[in-house]
Amino acid sequence: MMRIAAVGDIHLGADSGGTFGPVVRGLAGRADVLLLAGDLTQHGLPAEAEVVAAEVAGAPLPVIAVLGNHDYHGDAEREIAGILTGAGVTVLEGTSTVVDVDGERLGVAGVKGFGGGFAGASGSDFGEPLMKAFVRHTKEAAARLQHALDALDCDFRIALTHYAPVPDTLIGERAEIYPFLGSYHLAEAMDAGGAGLALHGHAHAGSERGSTAGGVPVRNVARPVLGRPCAIYAVGVGAAVEGVRMAAPSPAPEVDLAAPTGL
Repeated sequence: MMRIAAVGDIHLGADSGGTFGPVVRGLAGRADVLLLAGDLTQHGLPAEAEVVAAEVAGAPLPVIAVLGNHDYHGDAEREIAGILTGAGVTVLEGTSTVVDVDGERLGVAGVKGFGGGFAGASGSDFGEPLMKAFVRHTKEAAARLQHALDALDCDFRIALTHYAPVPDTLIGERAEIYPFLGSYHLAEAMDAGGAGLALHGHAHAGSERGSTAGGVPVRNVARPVLGRPCAIYAVGVGAAVEGVRMAAPSPAPEVDLAAPTGL
């Protein structure tokens, strides 16, 4: 059994020092890997990335992340990725990584993703150049995700994105903005690439649970949706408990094994 801690949309700013570090340290012995689903910074500034890096430096478990739209806002996404990498974070963008957990190989493929909408209510790469560029960017992101999933040699595959692959986990958001929150092309890549679990953020007012057409469980781990510092999901061989809640980190973070969230 592999225990996956996950959260997105932590939005750390210059004054956020000391707020996320206790959550990370509290995962020692309680999770095998921490996945961060984008929007790690508030405005995409390198100074904010330095705060994130300080919070996760020396983490007691591997930390894997994708960036989100906020992390791109300051046009410094490469610098932000470099700062996080320097702190030991594996930053994915159309790439993948494998973590060994007690003899099992956990594979994580990640991409930020993009918008575009969902089946029956989506954009198409037709018409004006800007519209074609918008949808093609989504398709290219999905293609990179599938390639990264296909390249994995592991026992269990996780797809990590910022944008949503399904509308299920957007329920609670205004329907008018669904096309800006995700794309069904991501779900198609997850199904084709054999993902066993998909994690995303971005939709702060959405819902936690959903699934792709191919049956891949999808979880929205945006912190406002979780209502707790992070979620922990159990996957792989012997995963009798599908997920556990992580309690608020005051005075110290704890995992409540009696309150499973499930997959």
